[in-house]
Amino acid sequence: MDNLIFGILTILLCFIGYSFAWKFQSRDNYKIAILLLILCGLILRIYTSTDFFLHTWDERYHALVAKNLIQHPWTPTLYDNPVLPYDFRVWVGNHIWLHKQPLPLWTIAASMHIFGVNEIALRIPSIILTTIGIWLTFSIGSYFFNKKTGFLAAFFYSINGLIIELTAGRVASDHIDIFFLFFIEIAIFFSILFVRKKNTFYNILAGVCIGAAILSKWLPGLIVLPIWLLIVIDSGNFKVKSIIFQFIILLITCVSVFLPWQIYIFTVFPLEAGWESSFNFRHLTEVIEGQAGPFYYFFDKIRISYGELIYLPLLWFLWKTYKNLNDNKGLAICIWFLIPFIFFSFVTTKMQAYILFTAPALFLITADFFFALSKYKKGHKFKWLFNLILILLIVLPIRYSIERIKPFEKRDRNPQWVADLKELNKENMDKAILFNYEYPIEAMFYTNLIVYPYIPDRNIISGLLAKGYTVIINDNGNIPADVETINGIIKRKLPTDDPY
Repeated sequence: MDNLIFGILTILLCFIGYSFAWKFQSRDNYKIAILLLILCGLILRIYTSTDFFLHTWDERYHALVAKNLIQHPWTPTLYDNPVLPYDFRVWVGNHIWLHKQPLPLWTIAASMHIFGVNEIALRIPSIILTTIGIWLTFSIGSYFFNKKTGFLAAFFYSINGLIIELTAGRVASDHIDIFFLFFIEIAIFFSILFVRKKNTFYNILAGVCIGAAILSKWLPGLIVLPIWLLIVIDSGNFKVKSIIFQFIILLITCVSVFLPWQIYIFTVFPLEAGWESSFNFRHLTEVIEGQAGPFYYFFDKIRISYGELIYLPLLWFLWKTYKNLNDNKGLAICIWFLIPFIFFSFVTTKMQAYILFTAPALFLITADFFFALSKYKKGHKFKWLFNLILILLIVLPIRYSIERIKPFEKRDRNPQWVADLKELNKENMDKAILFNYEYPIEAMFYTNLIVYPYIPDRNIISGLLAKGYTVIINDNGNIPADVETINGIIKRKLPTDDPY
């Protein structure tokens, strides 16, 4: 089906679904309303994720490492068999790949093991997690406020363009940040269940999820700890000794989940683990890979991800919470957003998804403001102005969602260059190496070749041939004369156009 027609049908279907969701919500039929939100959110995620090619940053690297993990889950590799020398410090071309924590990659590997090595299997875990996230947002919002506020927050989550783009792997950090967002949110959900049920089992689950968040994107996952503490105190169900005891259980569980992997990699891959650890800390004080931004970077970015009027509900909620510091639930939501926001504002390296895990807090804040303003406007002489603000609070996030999903663009979502790479697999060449191909990571995902973007010297190629390797060189007209005369090399003309 043509992408434009597919896109139009997707938007029409979702428009109908969301309209009925609002209708059922107005009748207090939240089961069907949330079910419709989840269904429409799933449709948007499936549509956006059906790009049948790998995206540049960072999905292609995550895809290749996950593919390799299928064969050896405890040894994450990028170049699975690096026949040429490499620098272990260069994460875009090394062997042992510890640039990201392993849990998202393990899950993607499991998905590809079940559904095959392809782009959809790569994205299925993120599709599932962000679809579940719609319900989690509703559930958390219902606890902190009420079902009506939870519904609107879940709607914002369902349509959020940045979350959907990351789910589809279209923008940097992709599935890693999706996993991190999910485990932060579900850890808070289990914290709520813990205080409601007064059952230690749910506290242990919260600790497991915090550990899983750390195994997805490291120590910012500890943001759940102060939120947990405020939720527990607010419940009034626990004495001080019990709170301390349960907090210790939470910490022990969390550490038990994430620490073994850290010990393992520092024991088995000390050079790579040490380098990546120092590299992570360098993000705090150095601009890494050109990802710079001013102190107000995230203050500016949130208008793009959540709508230009996000500043109104945010400032209102902060002021409201400041006026009532005894509101533990309000403090918990403020902490969820404010601590990461301030921390990452001081960090020198900046990327838009760094504070993605605070998104549910912003959805809850916006939803609370929406209904507070709806109540306040009644009888006010500037009712038209408040109505305009209320409309824009809904319309602007929808607009950004459509801009990011791109349903009305005529795009090639099943490009020829992918088919050309897959054709190489049909030749069944053992121990084959492809040189002079500009996109080696994509080529290694779609084929069983070892691929390099350059041509080594004659002696290296001759040595590889002597070891029994099949050497293929992409003939783009620039093969050196002394290499072209080597007996045994295979020349192929692969597309030279930029696939992106």
